[in-house]
Amino acid sequence: MAFFDRFWKGSRSRADEGAGTRAGFFPLYESTRPVDDDEDDDDLPRPRVSANPAFDEWDAKLAGVDEALAATEKKRLRWWQRDYWRSRSKLWWTGRGILATFAVLALLIGWLTFTAPLSKSLEPIAPPQVTLLASDGTPIARQGAIVEAPVKVKDLPPHVVEAFIAIEDRRFYSHWGIDPRGIARAAWTGYGGGSTITQQLAKFTFLTPEQSITRKAREALIALWLEGWLTKDEILERYLSNAYFGDNQYGLRAASLHYFYRQPEKLRPEQAAMLAGLLQAPSRYAPTKHYDKAKARMELVVKSMVDEGYLTPAEAKALPDPRIDVRTRDDNLPTGTYFADWALPLAREGMEASYAKQTLTTTLDSRLQALASRIVARAPLGGAQVALVAMRKNGEVVAMVGGRDYGKSPFNRATQARRQPGSTFKTLVYLTALEEGWEPGDTIPNTPITQGSYRPKNAREQYSDQIRLEDAFATSSNVAAVRLFQAVGSDKVIRTARRLGITAAMTEGDPSLALGTSSMTLMELTAAYAGIAANAYPVEPHAFPRGERSWWDWMTTGSKSMSSGVHEDLESMLRAAINRGTGRGASLPIANYGKTGTTQDYRDALFVGYAGDLVVGVWIGKDDNTPLAGVTGGSLPARIWRDFMLSALKIDAAPAPAADDTPDPEGPVQPLDVIEGEIPLGQDGTRLKVDENGVSLRQDGVPLEVRVEEGGVVVKPVTAPTPPS
Repeated sequence: MAFFDRFWKGSRSRADEGAGTRAGFFPLYESTRPVDDDEDDDDLPRPRVSANPAFDEWDAKLAGVDEALAATEKKRLRWWQRDYWRSRSKLWWTGRGILATFAVLALLIGWLTFTAPLSKSLEPIAPPQVTLLASDGTPIARQGAIVEAPVKVKDLPPHVVEAFIAIEDRRFYSHWGIDPRGIARAAWTGYGGGSTITQQLAKFTFLTPEQSITRKAREALIALWLEGWLTKDEILERYLSNAYFGDNQYGLRAASLHYFYRQPEKLRPEQAAMLAGLLQAPSRYAPTKHYDKAKARMELVVKSMVDEGYLTPAEAKALPDPRIDVRTRDDNLPTGTYFADWALPLAREGMEASYAKQTLTTTLDSRLQALASRIVARAPLGGAQVALVAMRKNGEVVAMVGGRDYGKSPFNRATQARRQPGSTFKTLVYLTALEEGWEPGDTIPNTPITQGSYRPKNAREQYSDQIRLEDAFATSSNVAAVRLFQAVGSDKVIRTARRLGITAAMTEGDPSLALGTSSMTLMELTAAYAGIAANAYPVEPHAFPRGERSWWDWMTTGSKSMSSGVHEDLESMLRAAINRGTGRGASLPIANYGKTGTTQDYRDALFVGYAGDLVVGVWIGKDDNTPLAGVTGGSLPARIWRDFMLSALKIDAAPAPAADDTPDPEGPVQPLDVIEGEIPLGQDGTRLKVDENGVSLRQDGVPLEVRVEEGGVVVKPVTAPTPPS
């Protein structure tokens, strides 16, 4: 330290005294210099360079210390305070600015490459038209834009290209994607928007129609990018092939065929001028609806063509008024059905973007669809809505009704409405119990539940000490279902539901799940029953035929099934429910299986079941979830299901039952979820109703009411229900 102190003092002395004496620091240092006679300061000593090596070594060390101190001090300064930046020349700054600009442009080009690929400008801006066919080839729906093949500039007559250039972008072939002169002209004259054809292509190909400065900036940036990568003709071709011309026509070829029944390569000058005029406001100028406006706009296009020298005044004056020639092109199919609305998004998921029209065959059975629509239309729904789904056991949807009237309400209650399934969910509870070792002949208490916070009741407070599982299922006993649910465990019931494809939210430990309080779609519920019918689940409802599964698909897919014994026991319970239980109104003279469902306060009424190769679900309810005035799953939904099945399977109304379809020897049991006092009789829809006014006999399709009163038998006409509009 003493030596360093001497070193430091020597450094300070050197800094303060400059070339002063170092004699005190280095003994061998000679501090005098020779006298120069020519100088006035003869008396001042003059230093001379020493040849002492020790001085040179320590002088280098001192210089290093000075540099270290200077570097430390520089680090304490802000980056903009450092001499490094102040000492740079303008040329240096200019070079760095150019490099930074190129770096930003490179980043922007990379961003555009991923977010706005050039291939997107080759795709139609609207989904092309898709025609759906029923399984027998009958056209059922057509949706999407009318799009035709792209055009090529080299194949078009000059007057076609000139018409669009004159009215849309006069300097198209000279600007770089942005036209400052065009913007100034639009601002000065009030005509046009100042956007170039390239900017318009960027707008409807890559951007949303929002009006904002940010979008305009992105539009300009993409326009410059397009100009850098595409030729002018390529830009014009993509623009003409994608622009909207009104009447659902996208692209010049589609518009030319629609309005003039002529290919664009054969358009006359007046026709090209009218089409060019449509682009500013396609719906407002569509000549099929507003010919006068379209003609006035055409005249403005012709004037622009004269101004640009494309036409002489004499040629312009000689142009006739174009004649519209709209011909039927088999486009007048329905574009809105419940099945089509469900199927089309599924179809487009697997489509590649192209200008080609698509024709797809669906699983829809036109006969069954018409049958379902007729039966629903004549059902006495009152103010309620209805939904029906019919599918094969493999999930092929063959008929769908999503409401009473698509025109008034396109909301699909079969695929979009999530409602409680009620007692139809009990099937999964009993299936779980069977898989856990229970048998249909086992008994369970059917007494009121008096413990716990959840205390469901049976309809009309009908109970018994014990009840067989099959009878409990057939009568739809609520207390028995809840007790069975608690016995097998909620987690196992939920696991069963998941295996069958039900995705609805279900909370473990909630005993109300046993009575179907978890909301789901009718499609989802019907598919679960299809899995039971096929004993292969989950079943995925689909609208388009699927080929036979390969052995690899069979090995790798997660299809599951229940044991044959469990499946037989479950089907025996489903038959008991439809033949002698709550579903007697749906009973068929062939092997049939089903379950009723009625939610709290009669808000939803359902029947889901299967027979032959069809699985059908029917739901009735109100959109505002208000009560249905006593309608249960065993009444109107069961009758709709039965009517549909009788005709769909071509079953005679009352044939002799097959040997294995004889009624249960125990006879009918008292249903526990049928409306009080109303009992279905037979298989023709006849119902016996008992109330405080007497006994009435009703039969579907017969406008008579037979009433037994104190004065005798009274026959009155029954007011026919008003058919849905």
